[in-house]
Amino acid sequence: MAIWGLLGIILVGLGGGKMVIYHGSTIPVETPKILKSDRMLDFGEGFYTTSNKEQAISWAEIVANRNEVMGKFLSVYEFDLELAQRELAIIQFSEPEEEWLDFVCANRSGREVEKLYDMVIGPVADDKVFTVVQFYERGVYDKNEAIRRLKVEEVYNQILFHTEESLSYCRFLGCEDLGGNK
Repeated sequence: MAIWGLLGIILVGLGGGKMVIYHGSTIPVETPKILKSDRMLDFGEGFYTTSNKEQAISWAEIVANRNEVMGKFLSVYEFDLELAQRELAIIQFSEPEEEWLDFVCANRSGREVEKLYDMVIGPVADDKVFTVVQFYERGVYDKNEAIRRLKVEEVYNQILFHTEESLSYCRFLGCEDLGGNK
């Protein structure tokens, strides 16, 4: 197993451009789909994954708590990053920076993002990060102060599959029951 840096984000690779990614949920997700969401998310609508197993487990717990259900699952996939980079329109952010901040703010406020893309790879705006983003949007922080504060937070990655075509680069490997299921 190889480890490579992708624009400053550590992704665990399988060799040959393939990597392991995870999705945490209240159900096993053998066949990912692009679902409409009533929530405004960092990178817009799509199927969210991460290369960080602990992050995906945390997402499963958050979703279970939000939906008031017991079951939690970790779905595991193989993703052909090199092939996707050659064939798809991918927006990649290495760290919380000005372009990332503008993109996340646009998506979280429901504004139309003009750039067409199949996937987005970049940092997660978790609770601490999102607080900074909210202060920026309200004018408490200017852009430079928001970015300065974001750079000191520990950030995890997220990999968004935004189109059905992008999902074809993702192959289901299995699912782990995280407990709480009846």
